[in-house]
Amino acid sequence: MWALLLVSTLPLVTPFYVPGVAPMNFHQNSPVEIKAVKLTSSRTQLPYEYYSLPFCKPDNIVYKAENLGEVLRGDRIVSTLYNVLMNLDKKCEVLCKKPDDPIKLSVDESKLLAERIQEEYYVHLIADNLPVATRLEFYPNKEEGTEEEQRKDTLKDIQFEHGYRLGFTENNKFYLHNHLSFILYYHKEKVEEDVEHNYRVVRFEVMPKSVKLEDIKADERKTCTLPETVAPVPQEIDPTKENRILFTYSVHWEESEVKWASRWDTYLTMSDVQIHWFSIVNSVVVVFFLSGILSMIIIRTLRKDIANYNREDDIEDTMEESGWKNVHGDVFRPPQYPMILSSLLGSGIQLFCMILIVIFVAMLGMLSPSSRGALMTTACFLFMFMGSFFLFPSQLDIVEFIPSLLYFGYTTLMVLSFWLLSGTIGFYAAYVFIRKIYAAVKID
Repeated sequence: MWALLLVSTLPLVTPFYVPGVAPMNFHQNSPVEIKAVKLTSSRTQLPYEYYSLPFCKPDNIVYKAENLGEVLRGDRIVSTLYNVLMNLDKKCEVLCKKPDDPIKLSVDESKLLAERIQEEYYVHLIADNLPVATRLEFYPNKEEGTEEEQRKDTLKDIQFEHGYRLGFTENNKFYLHNHLSFILYYHKEKVEEDVEHNYRVVRFEVMPKSVKLEDIKADERKTCTLPETVAPVPQEIDPTKENRILFTYSVHWEESEVKWASRWDTYLTMSDVQIHWFSIVNSVVVVFFLSGILSMIIIRTLRKDIANYNREDDIEDTMEESGWKNVHGDVFRPPQYPMILSSLLGSGIQLFCMILIVIFVAMLGMLSPSSRGALMTTACFLFMFMGSFFLFPSQLDIVEFIPSLLYFGYTTLMVLSFWLLSGTIGFYAAYVFIRKIYAAVKID
């Protein structure tokens, strides 16, 4: 009976993908949307919204709906004006404004932009939910000779860093990266004959450049040309006066053998500048060293006291309390602040269980890096769940199923009622306030 019922419900079951984990197929010249995430810096640790700086803004700015983890991370995923089409290269194109009418930055905007450059802020973009990365090439075994000979004779060490630098400083002057060279890699999926190929984005790189406004040649179709020199004159941002800049970008597509399932491998092996490995290793070594010294002292003291307790030569001496026997009265003595101790102990157990479960779930591959904010959302949910898990049996004496069900049911109803009540009161309060404020405003 149960088998027949299960088989009859199979046609009603439909599979689904976790958001951000499902592959997205593109066709030739299909639009690939470039979105902005945020601005971050390892010096200030304060994230900012992308449009907090005077970048080119679309007429209709669209923000992506975010989960709890993305909100806590400071992500504000928003649309941009970059027009990228699948497998279609662009040499140079002006992002916004006309070439003869560049963006005019006020003194305050120029000062803010210079401050963000000085604080070493990075700009984070995404394409098909894949974060942008900057390629860094190092030559660790350089020898004397010209630069071309060094590149031929030495091995190249390639690394990636998240995002791209907003700008750079040189001789106490600030320069802005106003040209972005996007390099996108795609993987062509095998399909049947006479069927259009499917393309999947597997890597998103950027090469930022700073080009002076006067060196950018553009026409009315917003097609531009850059100087052919390797190191063009950079675009300076003077924080003491108004500045005129022009944002440009180029797109280059390359085919890759990396499949969609392995496209995150490059990002997971990146070296994060915010991780200070030397300080971590130094702290671990110091902790182990001090623990070893303390253990040796305790072992020597315990051996001496235990040897004295085991001697049966003098009964009177064994009856006297000495050494570690003097602390027997403190073992069962209640602490001075029992509530603080129990709260710290309970919070520690919550954190330990939360970290243990999150690591185990991540090892199973259930927390994909492409699902943004999933790790932090899971951690917050588990921390709250562990608190309720340890609270009910210890404080409320709820151990059976029916009392637990009633407790959770009534609690859910109360929370939902207060949520609806507070939302209704807030809505009507704001409505009455706005009606009162704008009642005297005359609109023609």
